[in-house]
Parts: sequence; structure tokens; C-alpha cells
Amino acid sequence: MKKILFLSIILLNQYTTFAQSNEVALEINGKPIYKQEFLQIYLKNNNNPKFDKASIDEYLELYKKFKLKVTEAENLKYDTINKLKKELEGYRKTLSNSYLIDKEENNKLVEEAYNRLKTEIRVSHILINIKSSNPADTLEAYNKLNDLRERIIKGENFNTLAKEFSNDPSAVYNNGDLGFFTAFQMVYPFEEAAYNLNINDISPVVKTKFGYHILKLTDQRPARGIMKASHIMISVKKDAPKDEVESAKKKIDEIYEKLNKGETFEDLAQNFSDDPGSSDKGGKLPEFGSGSNTRMVTEFENEAFNLKQNGDYSKPFQTDFGFHIVKRINHTPLASFDALKKEIQSKVNKDERSKITQQSLVKKLKKEYNYTLVDRKSLKWFVKNLDSNYYKGTWNYDKLNSDKIIFSIVNKNYTQKMFAQFLKTNFRITKQENQSVVSKQFENWVSQEILKYEDANLETKYPEFKALMQEYHDGVLLYEIMTDKIWNRATRDTLGLKEFYNLNINKYQWKDRIDVTIYECLNKEIAQNVTKMLKSNDTINSKHILEKINKSSELNVKVKMNKYEKDELSYVQNKKIIKGINPIIEHNKKFYVLNVSEIIPSGPKSLKEAKGLITSDYQNHLEKQWLEELNKKYTIKVNSDVIYNLSK
Repeated sequence: MKKILFLSIILLNQYTTFAQSNEVALEINGKPIYKQEFLQIYLKNNNNPKFDKASIDEYLELYKKFKLKVTEAENLKYDTINKLKKELEGYRKTLSNSYLIDKEENNKLVEEAYNRLKTEIRVSHILINIKSSNPADTLEAYNKLNDLRERIIKGENFNTLAKEFSNDPSAVYNNGDLGFFTAFQMVYPFEEAAYNLNINDISPVVKTKFGYHILKLTDQRPARGIMKASHIMISVKKDAPKDEVESAKKKIDEIYEKLNKGETFEDLAQNFSDDPGSSDKGGKLPEFGSGSNTRMVTEFENEAFNLKQNGDYSKPFQTDFGFHIVKRINHTPLASFDALKKEIQSKVNKDERSKITQQSLVKKLKKEYNYTLVDRKSLKWFVKNLDSNYYKGTWNYDKLNSDKIIFSIVNKNYTQKMFAQFLKTNFRITKQENQSVVSKQFENWVSQEILKYEDANLETKYPEFKALMQEYHDGVLLYEIMTDKIWNRATRDTLGLKEFYNLNINKYQWKDRIDVTIYECLNKEIAQNVTKMLKSNDTINSKHILEKINKSSELNVKVKMNKYEKDELSYVQNKKIIKGINPIIEHNKKFYVLNVSEIIPSGPKSLKEAKGLITSDYQNHLEKQWLEELNKKYTIKVNSDVIYNLSK
């Protein structure tokens, strides 16, 4: 995770192509950095570039430090480390995926997906699994499902047949009903078939990676849009012991009662919600709904979208996570195409739609690279010579005495033995007719080789691809050398860290602190009862308090124990705190009882107590020393005429 975040600083935005420039902006140890490269990085890291000397100088200093570190990594041969080479290959593969598609076809699929996001559809289905890819098994599954389709068309009940015959385990209790969904929530062939149905239509037999399906469209509705909401959650699993569920239910009902009596939703969420991600924000959640990255469980979404007005809140309801009350903050329709385009495009590139765009690209590249089918007849040898060993992965082509050219692209020929090696590497597990296997595998081979040729030429064909790969290269090397020279060194060099701490101990000081047990009470009467209990007996502890005071309500009192500086507790500012039981403090409609076991005077933090901060400072110290060494080791020449005229 740290590496991803680190590299994201290097690669802040998508690359923008600039006019080529051979002007040298600066040199690091004799290696030129051209104006184009420097300008590209400068613009990425400056949202509102001023192109004035002060802002350029500021960035130039950062850039020089960056390049010095990369230069050192290159000189130390970091780019030959096997794990880094593999990592860079992985980045390249990910980046190349967006180039190995037909962008025109991709745009059509993006628009199609957005149009589907406008409508949520409800579908039932019957699934018949395919036992194997053997033609007989495939045909058996197809015929079985087609027979069921005919029975439905003649009047038999879809739900009844789904429950009886579907291989989808959920059909036993949902009769094949999949509920509402929209684009990207089902595999593409299934989605494609579903969105081409009218209400109550029965689809033809549809094949997906799960088997054969028939679909029935039962309902549709406009996309519900984006919901901003808050919630209060009392956490408990549905299968938790009965007493835990009842306790959680009692607690959420008490909160609901307080809400109805006028207490604010935000205060109640902050005080009582078990959701750590939202309670501090008054229960506010990330946006969710159609077109959003965030989806909630069905019960939660239904409750939220059923609220009619901003400010409305639901009755308590249960999900797999516990009990909730949800409040509607704002509702907006599905976002515009422009707002969602980038996100949709990413999804299109990752699902089965990508095969469509890739096939379309191959078709275009065949023309561009002058694809020529030289001798298709030479494939007949493979039809005759694929035997049972092929389906076991042990086939060889020792008997292939010829090596005829089958096809060519540009000036490169592809021969029988090359295809034989492809077949050997890409064998099929289940037997099919040889003619079908050879034909399909040949098309796969042609597509693979054309895409490999295109992939190998991306740096030459697309300057922006080359530039991005250089950035990935520099980012990977930078992360690795920083790990070795700074980050890991700071954590492993215990003697150096201790010496640094001793030299800078004045920076790491505690203010006056209290070691305290804090009782946060719902009202003054409860605070008085807590105080009375604590004063009545020295053996009374927080467990006793909670057992007695929270007997009538789980909300009466909360307890926390720790050592705190006064600045950390807003409600003790300007208060005189004494050892022992302090007077009740009222703050923001809450009442606090503090039982102080010790008042700790100011003094130095131990190395253990401040290790995180000390380690960070020590890393900065090491980096500063290292950069001084690199500045002495490598020469930097800046071409001022070019650097200060970036905008021209």
C-alpha cells in the first residue's frame, strides 16, 4: 500500500502529449533531461502553473533531488534487480491494456453502459450447468434448457420450473429471482441478454462462463441515483447469541426514542454509533447508489431510498451488520455521462467487454500491418495429427517435417512450427473435434501474435506511453533506494536512532498529563450517581459502575481509561484537575466524572513513547545527509534559458 501511495505522487495525473522539443533543460551527470520531460512533470505537480521564476525554482529543487536519487539507483544497478524488473513488467502490462483496445469500439461500449445505468432491471433466470466442454455435454445442457423454455412459452410457470430445475442454488428459495441490477453487476453476456428484453419476455438460451441460462424480465425502474445519508449502527451479527441481539435491539430502540423526542441525529450518532468510520462525522456515509463506487446491502439501500424528504429518518431495521437508523441528507439523480465516463471506461476495460474491443483492434491492425494469410492449407497437418495426447498436455510435433509460412504481418513470417509450439503451450483439457480446435486456436494465435507485435512497438508508436513508462521506471527505483538508504536504515539502526534522540531530546517532551478513568454520562443525575458510587467504596471500579448504571439503559455511561495531556480533552480546558474524584464537568450537553489516579508533571518522552516521531525525524536527517553526498558525487547543469521559458 505504501508503495502505491508513493508512486501515485510521481504519477499524479494522466499524461498529456506535448510538442516534441530537443532542448536540454538540465543535465544530471552528463545525462540530458529535455524540456518536454521537465515540462510534463512540472505541469503534473502544479495544478495552476504560474511559470514564474520563484515557482519554477521551487519545483526545480524538488526535481533535482528526485533525479539525483534515481541516478544513484541506476548506477547501483537497481534496474537489474529481478524483483524490480518483474514489477516494472507488471506496470507495463497494466498500462499497455488501455492501448491494446479499439478506442472507437470502447467508446461505444462506454456509452452503452451509461445508458444501461439509467435503468435498473429485475430478472429471473434458470441456469443449467455444462458438465464439460465436450460437444455432447454442451448439447445436452442446451437442449434441456431449450425444452424448459418451450414449456414456459406454452404456459408453464417460470418460477416453478426455476425452483425445480435450475442449478443456481439460490433458486430453491428465490425461484430464480435475482432482484434489481444494472450495468456491470452481472457478466456481460447475461447483462446483454437482459437489457434486450421487454417485460415478461423469455430470452433465447444464453451462454456465460457459468453455463446456459434463460432469462425473464419481470420489472424495471429508473436508476435511483445517488444518496447522501447518515446512519446510527449498533453492531451485532445476525447469528449472534440471542441475548446479544436483544441487547443491541434494545439499544437501537432507545436511540430511536431519543431521536423522536428531539435529540439530534448527529449527536446520537457521535455518542452511540458503533460505526467507527462515520460516528465522528455525525453518522455521515460516503455517497452510494447507481453509478457510485459505493454500494450498500440491499436492506440498507431500500430503507434509504424509501425516505421521501431530506432530513427524514427510518425506523430501526436490521442487516447482517447489526441494527441501523438511516437519515436522508440529500438525493441526486444518476451523475452525468461526463462525470462517470472515466469510471465506466475502467470497468469496461476489466470485464468481458474488453474482448470485444480487443477483437475489433486486431481487425484494424490486420490492415495496418498488412496481414496476409499465406497458406491456410498448411493447417491440415494439425487437423490430422492432433491426438489424445494433445488433450493431456503431452502432445508433440516431432512428425512435422515441414515449416511452411502460414501468415505474415509487416515483414515477419509465422510458420507451422511456430503454430505447433503455440498448440503445445495452449492445449485444451477436454476433447473436441480437431477441425474446430485447430480453427479456433489458429484465430487465437493470430490475434495473440498481432497484439504482441503491437505491444512491442508501443514505445515507438506512442510517445506518451514511453514517457509514462519512464516515470514508472523512475518511481520504482526511487521507492526501492529510499527503502534501502533511508526508511529501513532508520528502523534498523537502533544505535543511530538512540544517538539522534539524545541529541534532540528537547523536541520530544510531554506536557503535564493525568492518568485518569473518565465516565461520560448521559445526564447530571447519572453523573451524580457515578460520583456517589466512587466515593462510597475504594474498591468500586468501572466494571461495577457499568453493571449498575447501565442496567436500565446501555446509553447511560461510557468509560475510557488512559494517560492524557490536558489539550487532548476539550472539556478540561481551564479546569483545575486534582488527584482523585473531581467535580462533575458539564460540556456540550454531556457530563463527565474524572477519577484521576496520578498527575504526571511535564518531562521528556522516552524513546519508546515517541519512537514514531523520532524515527520520522531521523529519516529526514538521513535523507538530508544522503542528498549532500549525492550533490558532491554527481554534477548538475541547469540551462536557465530553457528552464525559465517553459511556457514558450
